[in-house]
Amino acid sequence: MSESLAWIGIGSNLDSPHEQVQCALEELDRLPLTQRVAASRRYISRPVGPQDQPDFVNAVAVLRTRLTPLALLDQLQALEQRHRRVRKQHWGPRTLDLDLLMVDDQHCSHPRLLLPHPEMTKRAFVILPLAEIAPEDFTLPDGRQLATLAEQLAMELADDDLRPVSA
Repeated sequence: MSESLAWIGIGSNLDSPHEQVQCALEELDRLPLTQRVAASRRYISRPVGPQDQPDFVNAVAVLRTRLTPLALLDQLQALEQRHRRVRKQHWGPRTLDLDLLMVDDQHCSHPRLLLPHPEMTKRAFVILPLAEIAPEDFTLPDGRQLATLAEQLAMELADDDLRPVSA
């Protein structure tokens, strides 16, 4: 199988979120047939959905992989389980959330996986970190320029909606 670039959204708001994200980044390096190419810095964001939960720590990583999208999804979900992810409430708090955002320019409509991720272009906590590590002229699957969308979303944010974490 040929190599693909897979873009992963990472989030946590329970059990030391900064450490959860750092540990997840390290564990992505150990996935079979996969190598982490880059990772954004971390951002603090307000939760989507119920607001009576802690803020999230978010990042985006890009992987070079020979896994199929569904095989990669299985690996990501296994990693979430090792971090004691509990799927109790939609958009609820979680120790680790790993979203497969895109795999090259592939489209997938499977009961377990939609590619590209249907909500990613609406979420500044995905688009801004993605823009940090993607090529400057990166075009999203919907045809929009990533840099343009990142600029638009950044202008719409309130001061405390999304904050980069200093290195």
